[in-house]
Amino acid sequence: MKKSLTTIMFIGGICVASAADALWMRDVKISPEGDKIAFGYKGDIYTVPVTGGEARRLTTLPSYESNPVWSPDGTKIAFASDRHGNFDVFVMDAGGGEATRLTSNSASEIPESFSPDGKDVFFSAAIQNPASSVMFPSARMTEFYAVPVAGGVSRQVLGTPAQAIAFTGKDGSFLYQDVKGFENEWRKHHTSSVTRDIWSYDAKTGTHRNLTDRAGEDRNPVLSPDGKTV
Repeated sequence: MKKSLTTIMFIGGICVASAADALWMRDVKISPEGDKIAFGYKGDIYTVPVTGGEARRLTTLPSYESNPVWSPDGTKIAFASDRHGNFDVFVMDAGGGEATRLTSNSASEIPESFSPDGKDVFFSAAIQNPASSVMFPSARMTEFYAVPVAGGVSRQVLGTPAQAIAFTGKDGSFLYQDVKGFENEWRKHHTSSVTRDIWSYDAKTGTHRNLTDRAGEDRNPVLSPDGKTV
């Protein structure tokens, strides 16, 4: 019995040590050129070469920074920061430096993508449902907005949730993952009517098409280089 207890304690010690080594890097995004990775770590934004090496810390304030997204030319990074209370969208040079605040609503704004021409940052926020909306007003059921990188007034693009945006062309059409309810996105093996699906949005016609209509979770669409495969 004593030997068995010692063995259990030894295995438990190994598990604790392994857990302590986890870095928990978040919001990983590969640059357009494919040479760098932006990610969040302990509330700051870092970049690191895809070949490995030392990571470079881009933000140093006591606030919490997260959700980095690259501009199409790889020269800028948009991110969310709570340095003024709630999360706002900021943009900075990809090499670091002073960040510019783009949004200031009392709601939390989370960047999803730059526009294909790099002139706008698209973000999710629960600010104001359209008058025609029948959704229950909740911070979980966000709307989709765009704000100029040069600064200016935000505009609502969609009155329904659209996350993990992948633009499919210069006309403003894109792929996205939806949000149907209040299910935890990290729940394993979840199948129900509120699991996420991948949709395509046609900006010319304003129509949405479900690409993964099934009971399981489908998230984070990525477009192939030739634009033919998701």
